[in-house]
Amino acid sequence: MNFTAIKAIYLFEMARFFRTLAQSFISPVLSTSLYFVVFGAAIGSRIDQIEGVSYGAFIVPGLIMLSVITQGISNASFGIYFPKFVGTIYELLSAPVNFLEIVAGYVGAAATKALFIGVIILITAFFFVDISIAHPFAMVGFLLLTALSFALLGFIIGIWATNFEQLQLVPLLVVTPLVFLGGAFYSISMLPPVWQKISYFNPVVYLISGFRWSFFGTADVPIAVSLLAIAGFTALCMAVVWWIFKTGWRLRQ
Repeated sequence: MNFTAIKAIYLFEMARFFRTLAQSFISPVLSTSLYFVVFGAAIGSRIDQIEGVSYGAFIVPGLIMLSVITQGISNASFGIYFPKFVGTIYELLSAPVNFLEIVAGYVGAAATKALFIGVIILITAFFFVDISIAHPFAMVGFLLLTALSFALLGFIIGIWATNFEQLQLVPLLVVTPLVFLGGAFYSISMLPPVWQKISYFNPVVYLISGFRWSFFGTADVPIAVSLLAIAGFTALCMAVVWWIFKTGWRLRQ
């Protein structure tokens, strides 16, 4: 394993992030504050508690998941797409590094940025609601797995995309609706039985449910199922990335 190559790619991607650190810091704080004003105050005043948890605190895991997922995808997709766009991807492919080292550099940097945003949102939430984390190690584990898996998905999207518009196509039209319909701001148990069954086909339900369990000890699906779902999704993304580098799909055109 060429750790020098991984470090070079990782630091290059992180340098781009730190150049816009103020924007990266202010944007999630403002958006999180707006969510708490709209959902926590306006809607929360009409909803006392959900599963024994105040509504303002109940939406915190969903807000963190929403930001970590979208940030992981966007950072990883842009990180690998830009070298394709300017043509420097060929220098990277001809360098003495294998696909694991390339993926580790880009995906590791994207996951780090997503985790940074997730931590900022968690800290911001403490100023609005009282939050207790029942299983802190599980919370960190779910956060790491989510950031890693969706950074891998973003890496795949960046290779698939042929223009800047396509980079936003999947996050806006597929991922964000799945998060909103995956129990980010409500419990699946509140839905009618038919819609509960339909919701179980949404993979994001298992991520948010497991992450919420780490905070409050309650979940819409068993925690073991959530772990299997996210592990399976990560393995699937890794298999797709391996196939892309093996075949050169959209890398060597």
